[in-house]
Amino acid sequence: MKWFKQIFAWWDQSTWGTRFYTWRKGTRVGEDEFGNVYYEGDGGRRWVQYAGYAEASAIPPGWHGWMHFRTDTPPSDETYHPHEWEKPHMVNPTGTPAAIFPKGSLSNPANRPAVSGDYEAWRP
Repeated sequence: MKWFKQIFAWWDQSTWGTRFYTWRKGTRVGEDEFGNVYYEGDGGRRWVQYAGYAEASAIPPGWHGWMHFRTDTPPSDETYHPHEWEKPHMVNPTGTPAAIFPKGSLSNPANRPAVSGDYEAWRP
C-alpha cells in the first residue's frame, strides 16, 4: 500500500514524479526546522517537499517570503531573525478539534459583543 501512496498520494509527502523532477531539475536551497526541504529550478521556479503531510501552512514566515518571491535571499543563506511583530509558526487548526470558533459563529453559542461602528441594516 505504501508504494501506491508514493505514486498517487500527493498530500502525503511527494510522489515519484515530483521526486524525479526534483532530482533532475532541482537545486536544494535549504531546510527549515520542521524538515521541509526547499528547491529552486530552471527559470526561478521554487517548490518545497514537505517532511510529512503536505500542508501549506507548515511553511515558516521566512521561507514563505522566499517561496512567494518577496525576497531573493533564502533564510538558509543568511542569519534570519524574524521581525518583532512576527508570531511563532502555528499549524492551521481548521477542521480539527483545535479549531477556533469566535463568539457569534454558528459553532459557538456565545453572543458576539457589540462594538461601536457595528453595521445597522437600512430599513425603508
